[in-house]
Amino acid sequence: MTTTNQYQKGTSVWTGPFRVSLYEINKADGEFLVEILKKQEADPEIYPLTDKEKRLLSGRRKIRTLDGEVEVEVPDDDDEESSLESETSEPTAVPDSRTSIQYQAKVAHIGAEMDFHIWVPRNDRARVLELVPESMHEKFLDLLPLNYDDTTLRTVEQIDVLWIEKGRSMARAFEVEHTTAIYSGLLRMADLLALQPNMNIRLHIVAPPDKRERVLREIRRPVFSLLGRGPLYKQCSFLSYDSIDALAKTPYLSHMSDTIINEYDEFSEV
Repeated sequence: MTTTNQYQKGTSVWTGPFRVSLYEINKADGEFLVEILKKQEADPEIYPLTDKEKRLLSGRRKIRTLDGEVEVEVPDDDDEESSLESETSEPTAVPDSRTSIQYQAKVAHIGAEMDFHIWVPRNDRARVLELVPESMHEKFLDLLPLNYDDTTLRTVEQIDVLWIEKGRSMARAFEVEHTTAIYSGLLRMADLLALQPNMNIRLHIVAPPDKRERVLREIRRPVFSLLGRGPLYKQCSFLSYDSIDALAKTPYLSHMSDTIINEYDEFSEV
């Protein structure tokens, strides 16, 4: 494509002027755009949506509030990873997904030992099951036995690990945050409570010990502190990798209550 020296394709110098209203462009660029539009009108070329664009469109939902309907969007993991990559320029900033999966599997295994049914997102299931004893595989659910609206279910389905009681209620939800994107897990927890403010569930962020201060600091952000049900920091705790390791090594887990987690989790002090 030939453009003038003023605007170059693929840069903000080229795209910027066309994203604002009533911005005057020079004659050469104007004639070029008219030519392209006439060509498209005469011989239309179809530009199919990408998989990501389809996910973005399908992720948008309307929910009812006391003030009327509002539109919300539930991002998926690919969107969050793309956001993280766009914020970092160093190759070393790519998340260590293997470590994240290992602790996702440990959390799932602990819950299965305690006789909970386990949910992990479909994209993670195969890798998690590779790290869990085969005798525990029957505890993993293929479908969520939950009676919620579509928007809530879409949010719930993306939580890293859910422990579900036999009575078909969620007991605990875990987000494993190995990367610097601590906010993504907190946002998902906040989304869940915003959609279902009366939900009785215990929430946990699982992360390396050196992320402790950051998690406990981020959880106090205003956006998480002004939820209708109350501040997220009162409902969501921090669990370090060390704590998960200790829990995983605890003998006789199958005879214990999940309240043993209360000996390890930490809440933000305000």
